[in-house]
Amino acid sequence: MKIELEKLKQDKQFTDKKLYKAELERYQRRLLALQQTLFHEKIGLIIAFEGMDAAGKGGAIKRMNEQLDPRGVLVHPISAPQPHELRYHYMQRFWRKLPQHGQIGIFDRSWYGRVLVERIEGYAVDREWKRAYDEINAFEKSLTDERYIMMKFWVQISKDEQLRRFEERQQNPLKRWKITDEDWRNRKKWDLYVEAAEEMLQKTDFAHAPWYVIEGNNKKYARVDILQKAVSHIEESLKQLGLSLPNYGLYGAN
Repeated sequence: MKIELEKLKQDKQFTDKKLYKAELERYQRRLLALQQTLFHEKIGLIIAFEGMDAAGKGGAIKRMNEQLDPRGVLVHPISAPQPHELRYHYMQRFWRKLPQHGQIGIFDRSWYGRVLVERIEGYAVDREWKRAYDEINAFEKSLTDERYIMMKFWVQISKDEQLRRFEERQQNPLKRWKITDEDWRNRKKWDLYVEAAEEMLQKTDFAHAPWYVIEGNNKKYARVDILQKAVSHIEESLKQLGLSLPNYGLYGAN
């Protein structure tokens, strides 16, 4: 699985706002219908978001949740571990945040920080982040073997687009909280993050917990693409479990 950088397809975009809103709502309602099926069948759903800074992960998560039953969705923004969390194995804080069967758990950043930021910034030594691939794969397999559905999104933007978004955030007082000195430092290590992400995708992409690489230069396209892929993956997982799909017509989502 290869991350495209400067060659992201610029034709993948919604120039018609009405079409964008219609497609967005259609898949939001399908996701709502699927949420009800997951609740009644007691199947947990875990979605992890990773990607370059300013790639649009937060906006995509917001649109994903807009029409869901909020009682059944947990969103976890993951940052650096707190001092008390460092007393435990690094996966402990993620086990504690897993959704119940029948709930949806969305991770804005995830356990993959071990092989991304912790690897690049030296918070994990070589032997620690290298063995993390096997630890993560075992973690995800144990969950998907036990009535959980899992999918992972990597949202990629070009380096030029990231710079444009950084500068926009810096200049807009309503968005300035989104940009930090750490974001600018990370940008200087762009190639290292790409290298780490490529290896991560290669070593942790499996049918039971697949990675979906999203072209994020156009936010509207990315949001709909994420919803479409989420719906498709959940549908296929339900079929494999021998379960029927919901009647989308009842939700106005045909």
